[in-house]
Amino acid sequence: MLQYDNMKNLLKDKKLSETPFRKEVLAIFMNYKNAIPMAVIEKDLKDYNRITLYRTIKIFLEKGLIHEITMSGDASNYALCQDSCSSEQHQHQHVHFKCSQCEMVTCVEVAEFPNLNLPNYQIEQLEIQATGVCESCLLEK
Repeated sequence: MLQYDNMKNLLKDKKLSETPFRKEVLAIFMNYKNAIPMAVIEKDLKDYNRITLYRTIKIFLEKGLIHEITMSGDASNYALCQDSCSSEQHQHQHVHFKCSQCEMVTCVEVAEFPNLNLPNYQIEQLEIQATGVCESCLLEK
């Protein structure tokens, strides 16, 4: 029940109508702690229309409910946003980490995010991507 209430609140906070399909897609994101590719979303959906799915992903991105992660030429992955994200601007201060062994993409929170000041430039978005071995794969060694 808590997850259902949380879904309703997330959709309401982002001014999105609560449709069965949106709740189903949102539930998929809430069930994964890492970023997920579209193929996982498609596999987890029971019955769906591809156009409806892409429209749902697009509106979730626009409203700041999820964010897209593209790691050097790989297919896009998607993850839930923090509460501070909005339709105007995503507020992420984390590193996107891809494990070179299991290929899982994770949003890793960092204590201090670099503050870059480039003379004569205005930075609108800063993404930090890293590859290496994740905690789970390190523990398996």
